[in-house]
Amino acid sequence: MPHKTPGMWPAMSYADLLDHASKSVAGALRELGIDNDDYTVEIPSKPGFGDVSCNVAFLAAKAAHRAPREIAVDIAKECRPTDLIERIEAHGSGHINFFANVPALNRSVITSALDGGSFAVDVGHGSKVAIEHTSVNPNKALHIGHMRNVVIGDVISRILKSTNHRVRVLNYVDDMGLQVAELVLGFAELGFSESDTGGKRFDQYCGDVVYVKASEKIKADPALKAKSMEILEAMEDQATDLAQTASRISHKILRSQLDTCWRIGARYDCLNFESHIVRSGMWARIFADLQKGSMVRLETEGKNAGCWIVPGSAPEDDKVLVRSNGVATYIAKDIPYAAWKLGKIPDPFGYEPCAQEQPDVPLLQTSLSAPEGAGADLQSDRVITVIDSRQTRLQTIITALLAKFFGATKQDYVHLAYESVTLSAETAAQMGQQTGGKNVQMSGRSGLFVNAVAVLDMLQERARAETLRRNPEMGADELDRVSEQIAVGAMRYEMIRQDLDKVITFDLASSMRLDGDTSSYIQYAHARAVRILQKADRPGGGADYASLCGAHERDLVRAIGTLGLSLRDSAVNLSPKVVARYARDLTVAFNAFYEHVRVIGSSEADPVTVARIELVDSFRAALAYALGLLGIPAPPRM
Repeated sequence: MPHKTPGMWPAMSYADLLDHASKSVAGALRELGIDNDDYTVEIPSKPGFGDVSCNVAFLAAKAAHRAPREIAVDIAKECRPTDLIERIEAHGSGHINFFANVPALNRSVITSALDGGSFAVDVGHGSKVAIEHTSVNPNKALHIGHMRNVVIGDVISRILKSTNHRVRVLNYVDDMGLQVAELVLGFAELGFSESDTGGKRFDQYCGDVVYVKASEKIKADPALKAKSMEILEAMEDQATDLAQTASRISHKILRSQLDTCWRIGARYDCLNFESHIVRSGMWARIFADLQKGSMVRLETEGKNAGCWIVPGSAPEDDKVLVRSNGVATYIAKDIPYAAWKLGKIPDPFGYEPCAQEQPDVPLLQTSLSAPEGAGADLQSDRVITVIDSRQTRLQTIITALLAKFFGATKQDYVHLAYESVTLSAETAAQMGQQTGGKNVQMSGRSGLFVNAVAVLDMLQERARAETLRRNPEMGADELDRVSEQIAVGAMRYEMIRQDLDKVITFDLASSMRLDGDTSSYIQYAHARAVRILQKADRPGGGADYASLCGAHERDLVRAIGTLGLSLRDSAVNLSPKVVARYARDLTVAFNAFYEHVRVIGSSEADPVTVARIELVDSFRAALAYALGLLGIPAPPRM
């Protein structure tokens, strides 16, 4: 944590403590004539190094040809205590350790946590950021793998909004892709019914039945493959019957997909349709510019003869932009869309309210291919595109083209990559797939995936049974609400508790666990804190903050007081896991405190009891805020 940016820290006491220590070191260096500004002040991970530790003596020792311990002693003597720092000591290792004024620190942490809005961190300084996530082809229901994209994107949007970024959330609808064309072929040529879905939701029916069966037949019959390509080409002309069919079907599927996303807590500002990008003329204008440069070429021989390609390092790495029949590929459509998101080209779209009303947030808009309706103010200074790591090569091409033709940097256009979600061998076997004991990659084309809605339903059913067992007097409506909150939390936490570069192996049984490293463990701690506060008769007397000096109390104060630092780290590094880990660590600290410290004493007007009750309340506030960043509900009862 560099000392150079104290203004970036949130209005929380541990951030203030770091700032005080940094300024104290800076003053000591000036007094000693030491020129070094590369040091860090940080909260030590090991006991015995104070509340804050600084490494400056190690950095200064080399130039001074002295032992770090000797320089640390000199610097510590020149450092000055503050209202938050009680004493400064040189450690034998060479670290300079700062020890907090415990009553002042406790008061600062608790009152800050109970002061609404005090967790906010100004990282963005009001800059505009567009976040594109979800963007699932409208030919199937969302499976559990898609949920990782949805949750990552939604959590990043929440974190950036909380760090003073003006965030616009986009969902790109590929309503003109080959997968939609194959679905249309299923309905138009293979006899599948749009109305008789066999009791399935329309998105599930299309993905499980129509798309899978159509793909099998197309793979086996060259004539059907040629027909699907004809449909794809016809879809570009919105006046054709096939284009109308494609639009109708994809919109019906999209409605079901959005219901799933909204159930999990995701929200959007605009739905951008690929068909509108094609019909806006953006691609034609940019393609003309690309042809003048050296980054694309027309192939005259080989398998890509007649196609415009982006050359790769080897022929097999070439990427087709425009097929020989003149139909642009999806990467070709991504290029103008990326330039539009960054505001590098004028906005050609019109906008209208989405016909499907989004819950509890401002109006959701959809793009139009013609510039009609009010502008949506969606173009941004920075773009974050959440796409799995299998698309890294394509995202690299887009980034290079944006840099060449528009001067965009890697900081302007960010590909937030994540690894896929695989199925455990046990779960695959439950679905009738024999994998030889190996985990398998989910595939919509083969029909191998776990439906997200089905998983949520199973999670809710399990949560409902457990909640009813613990609360037999709970009414049906509350029982449904709490069990849904637990189910949503379970799925969301599973998707962000690991590093983005780690493959998640989804196991149906493990996903329904309600203990361990799960959101329900964290949610239950919040409900426990609420129960304590409901039982406490809070007379509003003075609190003895100095009494919160035991190990478990101090650990909890520290955990509460570092929320802002975790939020900043998460925003800077675009890492949802940081906040998830914070929520987990905060819960562990609270449970240890709850186990070892009696909160409600014989007299609740006693200043020690008042301080402990306020500590519990500040924990509740910090945890609720962290859960809100993760999009995980904080039930008052479980």
